[in-house]
Amino acid sequence: MANSVNDKSIESLISASKSLRLSLQKSQGLGSALEKAGNRFEEINQRLPSLEAAVRPIRADKEALAAVGGHINRAVGPAAAVLKVFDAVHGLEKSLLSDPRSDLPGYLSVLKRLEEALRFLGDNCGLAIQWLEDIVEYLEDNAVADDRYLSNLKKSLKGLRELQDGEGKANLDGGLLEAALEKLENEFRRLLMEHSVPLPMSSSSSLGEQACIAPSPLPVLVIQKLQAIIGRSIANNRLEKCISIYVEVRSSNVRASLQALNLDYLEISIAEFNDVQSIEGYIAQWGKHLEFAVKHLFEAEYKRCNDVFERIGLDVWMGCFAKIAAQAGILAFLQFGKTVTESKKDPIKLLKLLDIFASLNKLRLDFNRLFGGAACIEIQNLTRDLIKSVIDGAAEIFWELLLQVQLQRQNPPPPDGSVPKLVSFITDYCNKLLGDDYKPLLTQVLIIDRSWKHEKFQEKLLINEVLEIIKAIEINLETWIKAYEDASLSNLFAMNNHWHLYRHLKGTKLGVLLGMPGGRATARDLVKKRLKTFNEAFDDMYKKQSNWIVSDKDLREKTCHLIVQAVVPVYRSYMQNYGPLVEQDASSSKYAKYSVQTLEKMLLSLFQPKPVRYGSFKGRQTSGKFNNGVTDLRRTTSAVV
Repeated sequence: MANSVNDKSIESLISASKSLRLSLQKSQGLGSALEKAGNRFEEINQRLPSLEAAVRPIRADKEALAAVGGHINRAVGPAAAVLKVFDAVHGLEKSLLSDPRSDLPGYLSVLKRLEEALRFLGDNCGLAIQWLEDIVEYLEDNAVADDRYLSNLKKSLKGLRELQDGEGKANLDGGLLEAALEKLENEFRRLLMEHSVPLPMSSSSSLGEQACIAPSPLPVLVIQKLQAIIGRSIANNRLEKCISIYVEVRSSNVRASLQALNLDYLEISIAEFNDVQSIEGYIAQWGKHLEFAVKHLFEAEYKRCNDVFERIGLDVWMGCFAKIAAQAGILAFLQFGKTVTESKKDPIKLLKLLDIFASLNKLRLDFNRLFGGAACIEIQNLTRDLIKSVIDGAAEIFWELLLQVQLQRQNPPPPDGSVPKLVSFITDYCNKLLGDDYKPLLTQVLIIDRSWKHEKFQEKLLINEVLEIIKAIEINLETWIKAYEDASLSNLFAMNNHWHLYRHLKGTKLGVLLGMPGGRATARDLVKKRLKTFNEAFDDMYKKQSNWIVSDKDLREKTCHLIVQAVVPVYRSYMQNYGPLVEQDASSSKYAKYSVQTLEKMLLSLFQPKPVRYGSFKGRQTSGKFNNGVTDLRRTTSAVV
């Protein structure tokens, strides 16, 4: 009985447990269902605004709803056409995002289709815009659509208007047109760089050899490709981009070609040198480098610009060339010349200014042809300024030369009777000015200078001015001759300078101008006078001292050698320098009486013992004037010189 009761209790517990578990499961299911329902309620809550907007037309006025249909029907056609073009543009994307190098003509063809599509949109989306604007206005007036819907519709209309105005083409389909044009411009740069190689020049070789290495012209096929790209750039208002790339690549190539010539000197400033002579070598290089750059490098760039941009117009390709020339270094060449003109004035500067003028004058026709366009106005202005500074500076220095020579007159003459530096410099300098190299240049400079002052120039003005300068030199010499207290030194100074003038002006333009035979005669007379004085003094002393005796052989030989060392070198030098003046004379033997060898033998024969009879006790009385005799001979020799 008890067991039966226990069994029933256990079953009841089991049944209760199952019931409880089942209830729990139902509770969990209910909780899950409630959770899902909550999410759905949230979703419904979020969709309520759009649902409300969707059903709003149902709640709108019946007549308003009926009228909106006509507006929509009128806008559907134009809008559908616009959408169709959008789809076509999207279909071009793959081709236009590829590399144009592999098939440039095909790429340009696809790009042209894109341009046509955009042009169609710009020309034809106006009708769609008009009807859509009408719809938006109607929806706003009749509250048929909500604000968010109207805002989105207005944004779309704004994009269509920009497309119609051309402002939105770049952003269409993610900026497809912009990306395609950038790829074309990159191809433009690649083609240029591939065919822009600096000249293989070396700073050690001459420019004459370099001139044989002319820049290679662009291949015809490359020019055609560049022109095709330029055509599409023009169609999209991006020509300046191509010009910028062209100028950058080509000017960089010219600069690289010039770098081998070591043109660092072009950057030199006035503060870095004292006078023109310190940069004389640079000025000579400047003329050669400028000629090479103009006749070969810039000439080639001029032709290239014409080849590539000729279809666009003269102004465009000339403007392109002007930028290349300026960026490649022509302005630096001109500025260096200007720096030279601003340096300290001195006679050598006149010659260097004439050198600069010669270089510019030689390139005058090239400058006018290459840089004569309106686009090269900066180059023209700097060139004119340089030429004016050269002519003004050269003329000023030339007309001041006479005054500078006259101012030197107050300085004392050389203490040793030598030729003053002023005399040697001016004679050489005036010869250069009258020479075939500088006289035509100086004449042209003076003609231009006078024309600017509305004055006439005659060639005799140049000749007369040079003669005045030489006359001033002669007056300086006469003044200095009188300045010596020692008459012998004064005569030596006069003879040295007359001989210098004869030797250095003989056969020159200045010598012919001055009649140098008269100068030679003057110098010859001075030499004759000095040789006659020497011969008389030497004969007198030799006659007297040849009777003197030095008994000891060693002492005699030593004495004679000392005399020879004192006299013969001076005599030899004198005859070498001035002997030719009298040797060609009919009476030359009267003045060039002794050769150097004869004079030496005569001096070595002095003081020899005379033969005497054996058994004679008479002795020769020695003279105490031996030393005085040697001294007198040296003094006489010095006096002759």
